[in-house]
Amino acid sequence: LSSIDFIRYFIAVFVVRQFTFIWVIWEFEELVVSGRLSFSLLQPLNPIWRFFASHLTERVVRLPLVGVIVALAFAIYPQAFWVPDAAHALGAVALVLCAFLVRFILQYMMAMLAFWSERASAIEDLWYVLHLFLSGLIAPLEVYPPSVRALAELTPFPYLIYYPANLLCGRGVPLGKALIVLGVWGALALLVQRRLWKKGLESYTAMG
Repeated sequence: LSSIDFIRYFIAVFVVRQFTFIWVIWEFEELVVSGRLSFSLLQPLNPIWRFFASHLTERVVRLPLVGVIVALAFAIYPQAFWVPDAAHALGAVALVLCAFLVRFILQYMMAMLAFWSERASAIEDLWYVLHLFLSGLIAPLEVYPPSVRALAELTPFPYLIYYPANLLCGRGVPLGKALIVLGVWGALALLVQRRLWKKGLESYTAMG
């Protein structure tokens, strides 16, 4: 990778990161620990939809700021300016949407541990260390040893950041493989989440 490739990659990583960052575990943990989850349980709508809607709304609000920062980056590094072609751009949008959904489900699954622990977010902190190194957030996977990269691609991490960032940069990636892996991880996380939700409600006392 040339210096221009690195600049473009990290600009793309920044853009992807803005649409895949999730914080639902801290919101859910606070509701359970404070006992305010009880008010949400009295309503006919599952609380997950309120969290999901707030995440989507925040993405819309964040768009202008993302545009300003990307424009500033191109002003500083004009030689790195590029526009992805339509095929790669559409693929990146599709993969970012899937990454957002899977990342949300995975973190919401871990949030269910708040029913048994006052610090469920500590699990997210541990998860984030793996995410930091294996998703391509701090370095593209090309710089990793082949064995590490092969191991990382069995996890959901590279498909959350590295793959969509490469698509934005105009590089070809196995989009079908990425969607399948994300789909499998998302389905497994949803099944576990539903199970933990049911068991968690049985032990929830709303003590606050």
